[in-house]
Amino acid sequence: MTLFFIVLAAALVFEYINGFHDAANAIATVVSTKVLTPRQAIALAAFFNLIGALMGTAVAKTIGSGLVDANAVNMATVLAALIGAIVWNLFTWWLGLPSSSSHALVGGLCGAAIATAKGNWGVLHWSETIKGKPSGLWPKIVLPMFSSPVIGFVAAAMFMFLLFALLKRATPHFVNKWFGKLQIVSASWMGFSHGSNDAQKTMGIIALALFTGTQSGAFNDLPAWLAFLKTPEFEVHRWVMITCAIVMALGTAGGGYRIIKTMGHKMVKLQPVHGFAAETTAAAIIGVASSIGIPLSTTHVISTSIMGVGASKRLSAVKWGVVSRIIWAWVLTLPITALIGYLSYLGLQALGY
Repeated sequence: MTLFFIVLAAALVFEYINGFHDAANAIATVVSTKVLTPRQAIALAAFFNLIGALMGTAVAKTIGSGLVDANAVNMATVLAALIGAIVWNLFTWWLGLPSSSSHALVGGLCGAAIATAKGNWGVLHWSETIKGKPSGLWPKIVLPMFSSPVIGFVAAAMFMFLLFALLKRATPHFVNKWFGKLQIVSASWMGFSHGSNDAQKTMGIIALALFTGTQSGAFNDLPAWLAFLKTPEFEVHRWVMITCAIVMALGTAGGGYRIIKTMGHKMVKLQPVHGFAAETTAAAIIGVASSIGIPLSTTHVISTSIMGVGASKRLSAVKWGVVSRIIWAWVLTLPITALIGYLSYLGLQALGY
């Protein structure tokens, strides 16, 4: 039980960090275009992250039971996974790099699961079909990791070209006035989509810890007032959803100014119409992914949408040196967090957990 409460605390710490680490996903463009102040944008993102986090559990179920064999992990596995994700998130936040919290959590979970299984990679679900739908690391993580940035870049560029064609006779004053207002709508949608995807990942981890605790017998002698913790079948309880939603909203309210600076100012110089195009494109892609249970990297999608919008003006508008640093962070996230998760589990074992 003590270990479970440590896991629960670590999961909520990760959710809080996820909130301020990924706050920039929803608000970087609306801040950089000066449509909203950072304080206003953070409040807007926090509210819509909270609402979005309460919408569905498809992503949570993928994280908790669709990627690794839930029967082959224990409480220490879950804690090691969280340690890997938290360490990488804090490191990339300190550098101001918009890395993926989603991939950090998945990498940590996979590394810790392999360590738990004593090097048996069979504990990972690579690709399978459940109820006629694809599941596993390949269709849910690896394939979207490569396809979603491409889709975000191309779709945002095409959307921007369409807006250019529609607005070619409009005055700059008209465009800035109306798209300044529309960008508040697109930023709200982006915040909602971010919450509907990212907050569910921690829900899945907590649900996995509850299921593991029940299966291992750790919850057999619970007092009556803690009976709600028993989870004989993998499911995401309402209290888990509400808790994660609130913690992510609080984390978002804590801000993420380092990453806002990278995404909103260093990559591309944006106007309200560009911010609207990037946010609308990213929100639509993330919303579709959430509905079918894909724990998408919201960071990858909004970053490449911003790049696509910038490239639609001219390729030199994108500061490719900054982009290359971001891409290296993306490439390294899964293997490094898997290694940290693996070593963290071995360390917990050495400590008697």
